Amino acid sequence: MELNSVLIWILFICLLLFICSLAASKRMSRVELLHEGDNRTFKSYIQKLFTGLLMRSYAFFMRIAPLRYYVLKVRSRLSLLHMYTEFELRRKTMLLVYSFLFSFGLAITVLTWMNPNLLFFLTLLITAAVMQGLFLDGFVNQIERKLLEQMLGFFASVRHAYHRHGMINDAIDEAADELGEEIAAHAYRMNEALTAPKPEEALERYYETAPNRFLKAFAGISSLVLEYGDKAANQGSIYLQAIASLTQEIHLDLIRRNKLDYLLKGLHVIALSPLFFTRPIEMWARQNFPLMDHFYLSKAGIVIKIMIFLIILISYILLQKLKNEEETLYRAAEHKIPWEARLYKMHWIRVFVQWFVPPYSSLPYYRLTQLFKDNNLKIKVEWFQLRRVGLFLISFLSAIVLCITLHKTSQSRILREPPESTVFFGAVSGQEEERAQKIVALEKLAVKELNNSSDRSYEAALRSTEASLHAHDESVSGEDLAAMADRIMDKLERYNHEYLKWWEVAIAFAAGCVAYEIPLWLLWFQRRLRIADMRHEIYQYMTMIGIFKELERISVEEILEWLYVYAVIFKIPIEKCLLNYSQGAEAALKEMKAEVSLEEFRRLVDKLLLAAEKITIAKAFDDLQYEMSFQFERRRLDYEKSLDTRAGLGRLIGFSPMYSLVFGYLVIPLIWMSFKQMDMYFEHIQKL
Repeated sequence: MELNSVLIWILFICLLLFICSLAASKRMSRVELLHEGDNRTFKSYIQKLFTGLLMRSYAFFMRIAPLRYYVLKVRSRLSLLHMYTEFELRRKTMLLVYSFLFSFGLAITVLTWMNPNLLFFLTLLITAAVMQGLFLDGFVNQIERKLLEQMLGFFASVRHAYHRHGMINDAIDEAADELGEEIAAHAYRMNEALTAPKPEEALERYYETAPNRFLKAFAGISSLVLEYGDKAANQGSIYLQAIASLTQEIHLDLIRRNKLDYLLKGLHVIALSPLFFTRPIEMWARQNFPLMDHFYLSKAGIVIKIMIFLIILISYILLQKLKNEEETLYRAAEHKIPWEARLYKMHWIRVFVQWFVPPYSSLPYYRLTQLFKDNNLKIKVEWFQLRRVGLFLISFLSAIVLCITLHKTSQSRILREPPESTVFFGAVSGQEEERAQKIVALEKLAVKELNNSSDRSYEAALRSTEASLHAHDESVSGEDLAAMADRIMDKLERYNHEYLKWWEVAIAFAAGCVAYEIPLWLLWFQRRLRIADMRHEIYQYMTMIGIFKELERISVEEILEWLYVYAVIFKIPIEKCLLNYSQGAEAALKEMKAEVSLEEFRRLVDKLLLAAEKITIAKAFDDLQYEMSFQFERRRLDYEKSLDTRAGLGRLIGFSPMYSLVFGYLVIPLIWMSFKQMDMYFEHIQKL
């Protein structure tokens, strides 16, 4: 059965099951309404029935390994942002899973029905696997934005309640009662941690699940003020000043997100639209220009089609990366053993990978380890090199398989290639097409016979052609017989020329080398992006130190302990400093300074050194307010530059698939056809 028929049957069965389930639900609703009376409306019953379906689906999906993995992936992303109950979390998870399965299933069915090809179908499956992750990221980013907007109201309510009561716990509890369920759940849990018998441990558990840095900072600041008390500084309460600073940051972040959405709006649709027009353009060109068949079925046509598809996929991924805000990128999570570690346990793999691992005391090894530290990547150099070698082998073998497949496809096309038509525009008549198919069948037999024969001369081609014509009771003129023999010799030569060339192996090797370097390039690129995240964290340190410097009985070691609780990117250097602090404060702080190359962090450590040795914390950070103002303005300018850069890149990337489709799949084939027509015109003129 053809793939087209299978898809039609699948669609028909799905529609039939949907109609049956709808009829059954209506029947059950009528029975339920008769038993329960008019207290429950039809709408509420349908909601209950749908919720029950989601709960049963959750239990069913958890029994099947691939579905369980996907459900747990969606669940983990949602649970980071919302303090759902178990029931609500399962319902939201399955609702999102069904939405993705239905939308991608429908899109794959429609596109495969338009182009019933097994390779195209497998390509769509791979694309769906990539895009569902991108859609999930986009959905999570929308929830993050909603949470940020609710946090503005939460901070304003806390400020007003704190003015009335002067108590942090009462202010948070009162503010939570007035807000939406998402931020209220976080507020209640935060308040429980602040009032717990062991608030440090409870706060540590909350930090691990906090959805963004603003809530972590607010929880830490509230805990500090609860422990040491609020102070009236020059500009008022230090607690309210900290809330104002967080509110200012959220406003800046929301403005950046909204402007970025506006600048990139609609580009995702533009990038994906060529996927739906590839097949119609090809069919239109092949129906109106018979010569275009030769191009679209050739190796060049197949390669261009693959390149257009890759451009569409890469463009969509890059647009999603430009739009995404990786707020939850650096998070304390359960340590998972990477796949490289499992493979590295095999002796022969370990011996093979050692050839690609630089010596332990060499400069390349040190640079790699430093790059891992800068990216907060907990991986061994040996595992990283195994990943690079694996990507090299996968890319090299994939390129070789692609070249071999193209050669096999070209051989099949050569055998089925009809004589060149004299019709340049419009469709070929049915009679001419039938005659061309007969000639193709005869020439195919002759080519196979000659290919298996030791005599491949022109005379052998003539004899084979005459034998094929005689076997099928066909007769042609001597001129047509000679033309058939010429075509057979040309096909035989091109057929035998389709084999793996040395330069194709070189291209495959180059593709493998590029794949080998990609993980390293990504780490360099991510390190550049992480500079902004590092500065965000330094700014939060300054906000907390602004509270510390007003407290008289706090030490540098206690400040480091609080910074360690809040830290994410600089957690490891601060942890080492705390472990070595008892053996010498100056040496521990200098070692921490040497481990981090960011200038802002090094200046912060210099001030901590002064506070630990000679002067008070308040004097060491006497210019903190001006430093924070400078950092905030620099971040605002960086955001503006980043938005302009992303907008330009977004427009370039978003329209690249459309340009590639128009020029690569229509303009270039038409130019190729024009040259072919000119060659045929010259041949006809020479024969006159």
